[in-house]
Amino acid sequence: MTQGHSISDRIARSLPTLTPAHRRMAEYVLANLFRAATMRIDEFAAAVDVSVATANRFARALGFDGYPQFRTELVRGFEATLAPVERLRSELERPATVAEVFAASLEDAAANAEATRRGIDAQACERAVSAILGAQRVYVAGFGASGFLAGLLQHGLEMHCRMVTSVAGAGGASHAARQLFKLQPSDLLIVIAFPRYVTDTIELAQRVKAHGGRVLALTDGPTSPLAPLADIALYAQAANRLSANSDATVLALIEALCGAVAHRAERPVKAAAEMTEFLLPWLYGTPGAERAGRAGPAAPQPTEDQAAGTTRRRVSNLKKS
Repeated sequence: MTQGHSISDRIARSLPTLTPAHRRMAEYVLANLFRAATMRIDEFAAAVDVSVATANRFARALGFDGYPQFRTELVRGFEATLAPVERLRSELERPATVAEVFAASLEDAAANAEATRRGIDAQACERAVSAILGAQRVYVAGFGASGFLAGLLQHGLEMHCRMVTSVAGAGGASHAARQLFKLQPSDLLIVIAFPRYVTDTIELAQRVKAHGGRVLALTDGPTSPLAPLADIALYAQAANRLSANSDATVLALIEALCGAVAHRAERPVKAAAEMTEFLLPWLYGTPGAERAGRAGPAAPQPTEDQAAGTTRRRVSNLKKS
């Protein structure tokens, strides 16, 4: 293909010379560039209601040797985005029982966890824990699946930090930006992002960094767009055969980070005991918890003056009746 021209340009320039069937195929590709990039030749032919042979002739009419070369050019630029789709396609082409799929998924999770353990940077771990415990306020950001992980990270840290806030709420990126506007140099932003990276996450990290904020990134490696923005980065291997990422490995990294923070925090046992005592009414099966939860606070007893006043009102009402 001519250097500097995209596949869309190439198709648009070829439109006047195409047959009606080929023109219909070209218009479909231009309107559905990403979808067409995911399709095998039989899927593409069915989508535009032509034969497989016609789909091949369409690719040749655009100057390609055949449909495989045409699809390769379509995919260009979408590689990272399409990678989970292609992995899923490959896996589904291999026959397997449900039990085998379960086993393969668990094997992937175990392999990812071991790869993550081997890749631990001891210095980065120390700096991450010190940054969290030394921060006045900790903000946690993540969108997409990482938004759920951000909530779990907040849950794990809040017992040991002065204040932990997840900005991955229902208000979306603009609400997160409003909260992060208050971030000070003494605060810390922990940001979570894995392929396929959500643009909002990267933009928020860029804004915080540009305003002098400190950033701790939980991501997949040095090639992540978060890596150059982070003051500290912790990496997790998160490949998955049937989806974009293995959240299990990221959760394991989060649990490891929260455990290290608890280990380094001041009086962690006292904090855990006090929180457990506070939560007793909501802990199922704890002796006395059900009564404490349902009874609520005891009603205050009336003073002698209040009791006397009540008695006088009752006597007055009896006289009136």
